[in-house]
Amino acid sequence: MATYAVNEAGVTRCRELIAARQYVLDSEWNEVQPDAAAQNVYVERHSWDDYAGWHLGLTEGATGETKARYAFGFGDFRRVHRSALIACVFRAAQWRHKDVELAAHELLQKLDRTSG
Repeated sequence: MATYAVNEAGVTRCRELIAARQYVLDSEWNEVQPDAAAQNVYVERHSWDDYAGWHLGLTEGATGETKARYAFGFGDFRRVHRSALIACVFRAAQWRHKDVELAAHELLQKLDRTSG
């Protein structure tokens, strides 16, 4: 099983998007999360740093500038999705990646307080 570190750049971007009210409160993450083709288009048009900023986790040992390096996506490359943060909390808890779980949980609470 892979191990993950918290991606501080992703946490920062997520906080900024929440503060700017760039979020979707009601969506089905499995239906709106960017698929491989959308991710490829994004990487072609943006930097790897921009791509990294949409993920809460960094896969330890994975090579930089590969999609395998980034995990726990939280948005659609425009907005944060509440359902994505819930999925991040659940998956991180399920796989016992406590630091990512706690980061995602804190962001979910921030989103709920902001949108409240």
